[in-house]
Amino acid sequence: MEDILPSLTIKTWAEDDRPREKLLSKGRQTLSDAELIAILIGSGSRNETAVELSKKILASVSNNLNELSKLSINDLIKFKGIGEAKAISIVAALELGRRRKETENIKREKIVSSQIAYDFMKPTFIDLPHEEFWILLLNRSNAVIKKECISRGGVAGTVVDTKIIMKLALENLASSIMLFHNHPSGNLKPSDADIKITKNIKAAGQLMDVQLLDHIIMTDSNYYSFNDEGIM
Repeated sequence: MEDILPSLTIKTWAEDDRPREKLLSKGRQTLSDAELIAILIGSGSRNETAVELSKKILASVSNNLNELSKLSINDLIKFKGIGEAKAISIVAALELGRRRKETENIKREKIVSSQIAYDFMKPTFIDLPHEEFWILLLNRSNAVIKKECISRGGVAGTVVDTKIIMKLALENLASSIMLFHNHPSGNLKPSDADIKITKNIKAAGQLMDVQLLDHIIMTDSNYYSFNDEGIM
């Protein structure tokens, strides 16, 4: 008769090895990334503990949490022992972490350089597998009024409507704007379409007395500033 092995749950471990108990007794900072993920998923598969399964998931992304954030639910459920509910728990936890970073960033009110602009918007773009185009609305002191997503597209591009951008700027009484879009490929070089839309929006802004300060191409680790490169 085939032996039926129970799922290896955290409750079957020695008390000192249980991530939940370790967190309570020694603090959350003492837990490894794998132990934190193990708390989220609760149990492993028949043949490995939750921590072992978590280590396997992390190893698939070279133990890089940013890369882990890019995994979809379908990617996660390919691991034996990870069902839809566990995958959703992992994705939700990582999204909360991203939103926390974004909330902290909003405290910086004034955008006075391309680096500050990149740091401000980076949490919005990090881990995106597709292209998005955002606008940042600023007052006369370069303080942020609002940020708005203009469009979402595919891996290779997105559609931008100059009229929508100008409408948003006028409705929010913005004195200036900054444009942002990401290149999921990691290539920072602007395309001909990127340059053309920048010139069109700048020209429209001049008619409406709304200054275009910069257009920044975003990746997870770097950026390209049209203003810094002198092609505005």
